[in-house]
Amino acid sequence: QVQLVESGGGSVRAGGSLSLSCAASGRTFSMYSMSWFRQAPGKERDIVATSRWRGGTMHYTYADSVKGRFTISRDSDKNTVYLQMDSLKPEDTAVYYCAADLIRWGTAPNLYDYWGQGTQVTVSS
Repeated sequence: QVQLVESGGGSVRAGGSLSLSCAASGRTFSMYSMSWFRQAPGKERDIVATSRWRGGTMHYTYADSVKGRFTISRDSDKNTVYLQMDSLKPEDTAVYYCAADLIRWGTAPNLYDYWGQGTQVTVSS
């Protein structure tokens, strides 16, 4: 059984910064992909940033809406993924979810088998 435990999040004013972390525990192998999604009230769960192994190195991608403001990073030895969020905007307000998978990667939620509990990020104007 694999568990993803998230920490971080909270409330901040526009222009501020927050950081999230997500650690995989339990029967873990090295995760192929670990990514961040977010879901605002009444909206679908959308990709924020992804990480995956490719050609022996870690590759990262970002949604256009966060590119240049958010940074995803990963510590494979600890099976942990981080999300540094800078220059936050009110439209970044959402519940943020960590997701991981042993063999798949992508921007669709159904590609990930393991999910964190979610953490609230609120950005006020």
